[in-house]
Amino acid sequence: MEQELGVLLFERLGKRIVLTEEGKHLQQYAQKMVELEQTMKKAMRNEQEQTVLKVGAQESQCVYRLPSILQQFQQAYPQVKIIFKPVHTTEIAKELLPTGALDIAFITDTYQETVMLQREHLTEEQLVFVCAFNHKRQPLSMETFLLTEAGCSYRNQLETYLQQEKVIPQQVIEFASMEAIKQCVIAGLGITYLPKMVVEKKLHNGELIECPFSFMLAPIYTDIAWHKDKHMQPVLQDFITIAKQGYRP
Repeated sequence: MEQELGVLLFERLGKRIVLTEEGKHLQQYAQKMVELEQTMKKAMRNEQEQTVLKVGAQESQCVYRLPSILQQFQQAYPQVKIIFKPVHTTEIAKELLPTGALDIAFITDTYQETVMLQREHLTEEQLVFVCAFNHKRQPLSMETFLLTEAGCSYRNQLETYLQQEKVIPQQVIEFASMEAIKQCVIAGLGITYLPKMVVEKKLHNGELIECPFSFMLAPIYTDIAWHKDKHMQPVLQDFITIAKQGYRP
């Protein structure tokens, strides 16, 4: 160390070794390094105690599917903090999972090959057109569509089909909330295209009815996905297991 630093750290007085002034200064730095190491280890222990799980999902999954799964998970892991982030499509998941911004994602979209992701099918979503019970059916070009925000996977699917068929709806009204869409459709403002689980109660009580159309759209699946190289901590593996069980019919 003396050679590396270019200073004398110890005075060698016979059989005794005494710190020089430079040695005393080095001792102070060494003590700070030891304290910093202890602080680092303590912080790492605290982080392990307060694990954060970052989950991506669409609003429909967060509202209608995930609450019971989260309830079961938090009973098993009350110390884990869960942060939800919006994930509307496969493309968004492919951007966020490799960066660590998400640990896991529920992808609701048409199936796409994703080499970098490990993904498992949870369910096939049933999507339906719905309108008010007294709505008068018209050609698609004459309808007003009440849709989720731009970028939503099933909105993308519908708009792609309409563009291919060169159908331009009379009007498109965009909402950030599915509940707002349902209430406006009930009020007779137009039709919408949503997962059946979102409107099931309204269909059952007669506030909404299905508007069947003759064309077929590609199936939408909900998958659970994570980066193929992700370190799978036990807490994450258990979350996946609980989620898969929660999606079983």
